[in-house]
Amino acid sequence: MTSSPAIGNKLINTPRQVLFASLVGTAVEFFDFYIYATAAVLVFPKLFFPKSDPASSVLASLATFAIAFVARPIGSALFGHFGDRIGRKRTLVLALLTMGISTFVIGTLPSYHAIGIAAPVLLAFCRFGQGIGLGGEWGGAVLLAVENAPPSKRAFYGMFPQLGAPLGFLLSGGIFLALSRWLTDAQFFAFGWRLPFLASAVLVLLGLYVRLSITETPVFESAMKKARPAQVPIAEVFRRHTRDVIAGILVCMATFVLFYLMTVFALSWGTTALHYPRAEFLVMQLIAVVFFGATIPLSAWMAERGRRPVMFGVSFLIAVFGLFMARMFAAGPTGALWMMSLGLALMGITYGPLGTVVSELFPTPVRYTGSSLAFSMAGILGASLAPYIATWLAESFGLAYVGYYLSASAVLSILGLLMIRETSGEELK
Repeated sequence: MTSSPAIGNKLINTPRQVLFASLVGTAVEFFDFYIYATAAVLVFPKLFFPKSDPASSVLASLATFAIAFVARPIGSALFGHFGDRIGRKRTLVLALLTMGISTFVIGTLPSYHAIGIAAPVLLAFCRFGQGIGLGGEWGGAVLLAVENAPPSKRAFYGMFPQLGAPLGFLLSGGIFLALSRWLTDAQFFAFGWRLPFLASAVLVLLGLYVRLSITETPVFESAMKKARPAQVPIAEVFRRHTRDVIAGILVCMATFVLFYLMTVFALSWGTTALHYPRAEFLVMQLIAVVFFGATIPLSAWMAERGRRPVMFGVSFLIAVFGLFMARMFAAGPTGALWMMSLGLALMGITYGPLGTVVSELFPTPVRYTGSSLAFSMAGILGASLAPYIATWLAESFGLAYVGYYLSASAVLSILGLLMIRETSGEELK
C-alpha cells in the first residue's frame, strides 16, 4: 500500500486508498460476523449447549447470535462518541481490534462437555464483543468513504464498504464449505470449525495496516475548524435528530430482515426441516451471494440520480417477494436456489445506497454517532431476532408466515422513506 500523496505539507488520501480502506475493513468485520452466524447453525448447538434437546439447543444458539445486535448500539454510542470527537481514522482502528480479538478468542473456547455452563457464557461474552466492534465499524467505514467523495459520487463511494458484506460472506461460506469437504464430521467438530476464527487474526492485521495508512477525512477536519466537537454526541443526536434516527431505523428494517432470512434462517431451516446436505446448501448460498455483490454497484449508480426512488422501488419489490418466497423455498433445490438468489439480489439493491442514505441524514459533528446508532438499532429490531422469529413462525404457522414477516418489514421501510428528504443534491455540512 503506497503512502498518501502530499499537497504542501499536508497528506491527502487518494481515491484508491479511501475505497480500499473502507472495503477491506468491513470485509474483515463481516467475515468475522458471518463465521459466527454459520457456526451458530452448524456447530454451537452441538458443542456449546446440552445435547438433551436438539431443538432447544438450536434456539439457544440463535439467541447468542442475537446478542451481538444488542451490543451494537453500545458500540455505536462508544465508538461514535470518539469518532465524532477525535476523528474517524483512529476510531476505526479501535473498532477493528475489538472485533478481531473477540473473534479469535471464540476459536480457543472449550466446549460444554469440557467446562459445562461456562462454555455458552464465554461464547455469549465474545459474541457481545463482536457486536461492540461492529457497532463502531460500519458507520466509520461508510463515513470514511462518503466524507472523502466528490459531491456527485457519494453513493458510489458509499457502496464500497457495503461490498464488504458479500465479500465477507463469500470468504466465510467458502471456508466452511472447504472444511466440510476436506474433513470428516468428527474432525470438523473436533477442531475444524475453530480454524476460521483463528485465521481471522491474519485478516485483522491486513485491515489494520490499510487503516493506519490513511489520513482523516477532509469533511471532518473542516467541521472541527468551524466549531468545537459536541461534548456528548449521543445526547446531541437524541436532542436534535430523534426523527432522523427513527427514520433511519425504519429505512434499514427490510434490509436486515431480508438478509438474515436468506442466510441464517435459510441455512438452519434448509439443513434441518428440508433436509438439504450441509455442503450442498452452502454451495447454493455462495452462488446466491454473488447476486448480492453484483447488484450493489448497480443500485449505487442508480442512487446518484436520487436516493429515495431506488429505495422506494426495492422496498416494494421486497414486500412482493415475501408473498411467494415460501413456495420457492419448499420447491426443491432449484426453487431454494432461485429464492436465495432473488432475495439476495434485492438485498444488494437496497444495501448499496443504504450507508449513504443513512449517513446523509445527520450533520458532520454527530454523523458517526447518528448513522451508527440508526443502523445498530435497526439491527436489534430487524436482524437480531429474525432467525428466531422466522423459526418460530415456520414451526407454529407454516413457512408462508416467514414471507409475510418479510413483507411487513418492507412496509415499515417504506414508512421510513416517507419520513426522510432527498439528499442526493445536498452538500455535507
